[in-house]
Amino acid sequence: WLRRTTHYLFIVVVAVNSTLLTINAGDYIFYTDWAWTSFVVFSIPQSTMLAVGAIYYMLFTGVPGTATYYATIMTIYTWVAKGAWFALGYPYDFITVPVWIPSAMLLDLTYWATRRNKHAAILIGGTLVGLSLPMFNMINLLLVRDPLEVAFKYPRPTLPPYMTPIEPQVGKFYNSPVALGAGAGAVLTVPIAALGAKLNTW
Repeated sequence: WLRRTTHYLFIVVVAVNSTLLTINAGDYIFYTDWAWTSFVVFSIPQSTMLAVGAIYYMLFTGVPGTATYYATIMTIYTWVAKGAWFALGYPYDFITVPVWIPSAMLLDLTYWATRRNKHAAILIGGTLVGLSLPMFNMINLLLVRDPLEVAFKYPRPTLPPYMTPIEPQVGKFYNSPVALGAGAGAVLTVPIAALGAKLNTW
């Protein structure tokens, strides 16, 4: 009884702590006014943390679908944050909720399709996360209304004065270096996910 209780308690601890690590890695919320400038900064740590946390959690439970559950938790957290800003009087588009769930579904699909092969989940699933997460979030940001309008009408009170938009120069970041974000995310995700799985076996 004690061993079973400890086992499930550890699963809960891993889920909560991994989620907190992931949502605090980089700029986990896309504030619309600086969305494109933080795209690469977001893509690298988020794809890495999603793969590491989800694979660790998924291998610990051994249940396909766990990664999607993990990503859903983060999505709910972010929607709560979006609702909080909206309640303060900011527009609906002031925060763009990142897209984690499709990448996590690819990870779950890989784990299921390879008959729960953890090495395939790390190599194939981790690469799919690193490639897909920047792409899904790029599409997500393209659907948001003009960030410049939001930046000028609703400057963030938490921004220091030197970061407050005064000229429409952020437009030059519209051609976001998607290839860099996707490539770096894919390259970094695999070895770090492998390290996470190795630590899990210890």
